[in-house]
Amino acid sequence: MSATTGIGTLTVRPLDPLKDAELLHSWVTHPKAAYWMMQDAQLQDVEREYMRIAAHEHHDAYIGLHEGRPAFLMEKYDPRYVELVGLYDPEPGDVGMHFLVAPTDRPIHGFTRAVITAVMDELFADPRTRRVVVEPDVSNKAVHALNEAVGFVPEREIDKPEKRALLSLCTRDQYLAARGVAI
Repeated sequence: MSATTGIGTLTVRPLDPLKDAELLHSWVTHPKAAYWMMQDAQLQDVEREYMRIAAHEHHDAYIGLHEGRPAFLMEKYDPRYVELVGLYDPEPGDVGMHFLVAPTDRPIHGFTRAVITAVMDELFADPRTRRVVVEPDVSNKAVHALNEAVGFVPEREIDKPEKRALLSLCTRDQYLAARGVAI
């Protein structure tokens, strides 16, 4: 993926669990990443978690780059096998997604919106993707608003082992309509 936006070029590369662990550790333990639920993680915990993801057949992680510098984390997963097993009825072409914008001392207005747009573009670049599924914490109002801005529609609250989540879905058409693209 490479997306040139009003804030610069965003690209993604596969995450390397060992080489990227220190960087990820600084991101996921930052107070801004409270909803990532790794606040107390040690470096080895982060390495283990992303080694587990790298080894999983139905879960992938990527480092997102802004102008070539690491700036966000993206995960995609098959909800039939990861995260949402037994919690909703998946349809063919469903893809689950998580993203985390890195903490920064110099925020760029519109950056998070550009990131979620680039992530959605990447997911829908695969013609097999019909719908993106997310399950953020019900209390994460900021991400709910961001999700809605790119076309997600809340389905219902669900109980996951680690949180009460708002299951939300976004079809390709809903995403394109939110972007103002003629369907």
